[in-house]
Amino acid sequence: MISPYVRRYRLAQELRRLREAAGLNHLELARSIGVDRSKISRLENGRVSPDINDVMKLLEMLGVGGEEWTSLLTIAQDSATRGWWESGARVMGERQALYADLEAGAVGIREYQPSSVPGLLQTAEYARARLLVPGVMPAGEATVEGVLEGRAGRQRMLRRPGAPSYDLLIDEAAVRRPSAPPPVMREQLAHLAARAAEENVTVRVLPIEAVVRDYQTLPGALSLYTYPDPGDPVVAAIESITTDVIVTDSVQVARYAERYDLLAEVALAPADSVEFISRAATKLPDR
Repeated sequence: MISPYVRRYRLAQELRRLREAAGLNHLELARSIGVDRSKISRLENGRVSPDINDVMKLLEMLGVGGEEWTSLLTIAQDSATRGWWESGARVMGERQALYADLEAGAVGIREYQPSSVPGLLQTAEYARARLLVPGVMPAGEATVEGVLEGRAGRQRMLRRPGAPSYDLLIDEAAVRRPSAPPPVMREQLAHLAARAAEENVTVRVLPIEAVVRDYQTLPGALSLYTYPDPGDPVVAAIESITTDVIVTDSVQVARYAERYDLLAEVALAPADSVEFISRAATKLPDR
């Protein structure tokens, strides 16, 4: 499994580095291989799936050979890969398709959720109830069934052989404050506690009264993705109501990771968290 989004960003970094080392600007490099200047800009922005033939021309022009050529061509081929989410992106929602992309190649996912159970651990009933909340359904051509199918696909990836480790910090408020009808919430919390027992899943509750060092809390939901190739960036995704911010700059990502670690310092231990979640579930009516 690979994340084409992350590999496109990596390819962009490498091509920019090679061009600058050769002392060429976008226009000079574009003319040398017979393409429009905008194509070089888009490649270096990581916004488009690369044309493999163009990448090979660029590598030849920039004098790249041997193992470096093989490595960069592999990255380019990964960048052009179409994931399972591509065909259903419209009906599952473009935002969710992006998360599926980021998750696909990750070896580790760390997530903080302050107000609801995250998509990777949602039951179908909870997810459907959340989608009925005004303003939650994605804009555009997304459908409820499409979003649910996309979520189920993401959850299957978390259970595949070689799946990433998934460390969830969930705020006490997300456990104790109902974000769905009580019977649905009860079933969801029981499911969350059960999933926490799986080998690659760790769930920890952040108590309301926990005092974070230097009071450095997080204002909203955060996901951090780590990839097997050390040359690929660690990615931070910051969730908001209407759009998500994807951060790949290493300095900025490090600041988010530091905040996550500060929250983790004062969260309950995994076993205590499961007990907390299970207790909260029993306090909700089952019908």
